[in-house]
Amino acid sequence: MSVALAYNNISVKTDELQELIAGCSRNERSAQGKLYHLFYPRMMGMVRRYFPEMAQAEEILNNGFLRAFQKIDSYSFKGSFEGWLRRIVFHAVADYASSNVKYKEKILLIEKDELIHKDHANRMYYNDLMDLVHELPEATRTVFNMFVMDDLPHKQIAKHLGISEGTSKWHVSEARRILKEKIERLKLHLKK
Repeated sequence: MSVALAYNNISVKTDELQELIAGCSRNERSAQGKLYHLFYPRMMGMVRRYFPEMAQAEEILNNGFLRAFQKIDSYSFKGSFEGWLRRIVFHAVADYASSNVKYKEKILLIEKDELIHKDHANRMYYNDLMDLVHELPEATRTVFNMFVMDDLPHKQIAKHLGISEGTSKWHVSEARRILKEKIERLKLHLKK
């Protein structure tokens, strides 16, 4: 069969992935360890977008994998396993955020976002932008990542985090305002 996954020099064929999943459903530690190491880089990348502190991210990721191993019998081999796992880990992120991050109820502020000159953004690398996102206040960063990176609607964000849609919109607006200011302070002006 064709190669189903190839991450960090680890490749797994579809048959091997199915066998790992079957081993996990039998609670085989070796299968769980292999599956964990296979998907760790991608899942950790997602978690660290929300919680850049490594210890915090490890805790959340481990909780997500634990849930996945407990629910692995519910995976029906329809659709991608990575997508199934990503949803479970995302729920671990959302649960952690809603129980550990103090969200302040804010008045809904409606402001028209001014666009940052596209040349500014083009000069920045992805890692530079992510560093700026990591500097956002925790609640604002979490909502911003859910909205921008994971493309979730405000209604779903509000439900996951136990906040109002207005608060979700405020956090996205606040994140954009803060990021715009930080990018402009970097003085990345190009010749026009």
